[in-house]
Amino acid sequence: MTATSPAPEQADVIDREEILLGGTWVPATGDTLIDVINPATEQIIARVREPSTADVDRAVGRARAAFDGGLWSSSSPEQRARAIDTVADGLQARAAELSALATREGGMPVAFADSSVERAVSFLRYYADQARSFPFRTDRERPDGGTTRIVQEPVGVVAAIAPWNGPLAVAALKLGPALAAGCTVLLKSAPETPLTTYVLAEAVAEAVTAGDLPEGVVSVITGGREIGQAMVAHPQVDKISFTGSTVAGQNIMAAASERMARLTLELGGKSAAILAEDADLEAALASLIPMSCGNTGQMCFALTRVLVPRSRHDEIVEALRAGLSSLVVGDPADPATTTGPLVSEQHRARVEGYLAVAREEGARVVLGGGRPRGLDKGYYIEPTLLDGVANSMRVAQEEIFGPVVSVITYRDIDEAIRIANDSRYGLAGSIYTADHERGFELARRVRTGTITVNGAVFDTTVPFGGFKYSGIGREGGPEGLAAYTETKSVHMTNR
Repeated sequence: MTATSPAPEQADVIDREEILLGGTWVPATGDTLIDVINPATEQIIARVREPSTADVDRAVGRARAAFDGGLWSSSSPEQRARAIDTVADGLQARAAELSALATREGGMPVAFADSSVERAVSFLRYYADQARSFPFRTDRERPDGGTTRIVQEPVGVVAAIAPWNGPLAVAALKLGPALAAGCTVLLKSAPETPLTTYVLAEAVAEAVTAGDLPEGVVSVITGGREIGQAMVAHPQVDKISFTGSTVAGQNIMAAASERMARLTLELGGKSAAILAEDADLEAALASLIPMSCGNTGQMCFALTRVLVPRSRHDEIVEALRAGLSSLVVGDPADPATTTGPLVSEQHRARVEGYLAVAREEGARVVLGGGRPRGLDKGYYIEPTLLDGVANSMRVAQEEIFGPVVSVITYRDIDEAIRIANDSRYGLAGSIYTADHERGFELARRVRTGTITVNGAVFDTTVPFGGFKYSGIGREGGPEGLAAYTETKSVHMTNR
């Protein structure tokens, strides 16, 4: 591992005192100023005023009025598509600014930040196309000779809550299908990473000014737990779309149950990569390394449990050690960097706590396990490889959300499947084997929402989501749009 130190911050602190209320910028009325800290330098780069719960009420009220008035909910698919494309145009025109902000506010390595912006634009473009092609109405013949028109109607007012580890891309993945369905939206960013979402809000405001998006349809705010709770509990919110921790998802589910609000929850993961006896190790490492430590391991679908056959244990551990050793830790703004800082001091302390527990429980640190030398500023942690991990250990059962890879040894492939399934999570995974069709059969046995044979694919033109504690519902693909609709059957009689 090599390290590069980031340069001190030179830019002035950004002050944001406003929220986007239905497409119009208005002053936030909360009492709290949120400090946005660059995790690579530990310096404040922005101060953002948090809205009040009264601001949430105003935003939901605007969304309710815009939806119930029918101007957007009854609009044509082409009008919705045009509005989404206009927002995508706004992001694309600001791609360089957005990438730089993602690096500064969240510590994303610049290559990852660039791809995150590209994904956000592509998600919006995809759902603009889906708005044009989605089957909002299908006619079905009944046995009595009549016809039933089955229509997909927008679910209503949506509270969309994006996480700090993918603030722009995930926001687009929620906003795109919600607008395509005809919903109105209140979108909240995480307090750690609000700046890219403010740029998204600017693109939304421009779409309103251009006349492509009606007023009241989209509001954008930032804020912490209290603001999120106000959104989730609001009686006029019909659907909640949340990406974040499983604990927070459980609390949201409980609050939503009181009024039967619709839910999409994309939560935690502890994904397993199973290397079969016949796996091509060199080819496997090409996807296994980036998918275990990409974005400094702060990905819900990261491959953090590597299951290896006993007969190839030493060979695979050495290959993993060499692969992780090649990662460049340091300044996320340097194109050569592959691994940046963790998002906050608090989060680094959490990851270090897990490493301490792993040692106490008997895991062996093969590589890393501490803070990189030469990086005295910034919330850095070394890419870490643990061996001798039993699947019962906390480091194997709980989501760490850092660049920590655990090697778990198995005797035969049936035991590997049992280990992979011995988890409260079921979000993603990979199978590596020379027999492609056998890989498919093994993949069918792993209880996870997404799994790749001989690679690690993340593609939201197909459904993405988890089994068990990894969430409810799917994002991506036409299924992601359907999640923002209600199905209505209109029976047409013969009279």
